[in-house]
Amino acid sequence: MGTLAWERFVYAACLLDEPDPVAAWREHIAHLSHRAKTLNERGFDALRYRGPGTDLTVGLLANARWRSATFSTDTGIEHIPNLPTEEVFVCPDWRTAQGHVRSTAPLIAAGARVLGLEVRFEDGRIVEVGAEVGADIVREQLAADEQAAYLGEVALVDGSSAVKRTGLVFRDTLFDENAACHIAYGEGLRDTVELDGDASREELLAAGVNVSTVHTDFMIGGPEVDVDGIAADGSATALVRDDVWQLS
Repeated sequence: MGTLAWERFVYAACLLDEPDPVAAWREHIAHLSHRAKTLNERGFDALRYRGPGTDLTVGLLANARWRSATFSTDTGIEHIPNLPTEEVFVCPDWRTAQGHVRSTAPLIAAGARVLGLEVRFEDGRIVEVGAEVGADIVREQLAADEQAAYLGEVALVDGSSAVKRTGLVFRDTLFDENAACHIAYGEGLRDTVELDGDASREELLAAGVNVSTVHTDFMIGGPEVDVDGIAADGSATALVRDDVWQLS
């Protein structure tokens, strides 16, 4: 594919091909912010993913808040640090993941391609790793430190994503993670958790926020993967079905 063709797809993923990109981004930010707000209002206790090769439950922290595109500097300047962005995301409780999950898109890790990644969790920890190609790359990352094999992020993305609509696998995680729901093993998203002051490593771990030297996202969503929000009483609410967002 020629350079100009790639540029066209990058422009589309970043909404730069819209008649008014600034207006398009403002609408998109409001859309993602509404999703995060709705999830925070519902206060789910866990997420459950089910699909081919996938049956995974991940617990959420009571003091964590879903976030989306915008961040603020220390001086109060709002900005969007990641382009493109299609996700709403939060830090899970690193101690809770149970089950197994299959990646739905290639992963680029340590500069190499990992295909058909499958992992199994027990008590939050990845205890088994398999892949068609590249399993040893993932195993090496998981051995980087004692917390690398636990989750630090869960993120929800549906098929309305501009990245997904390009129909491409960019082979760049910062693009490809915006085409599907994904999870990340390693470092937790500290900015999504409400904690007083500067917590130490031990305090973060005790609060359920993972601390690691790695943070690797891999895609687990798509048309065949259902995502539910699980309430404290065990009741389930559909969040994603057939790659379509369900909460209004």
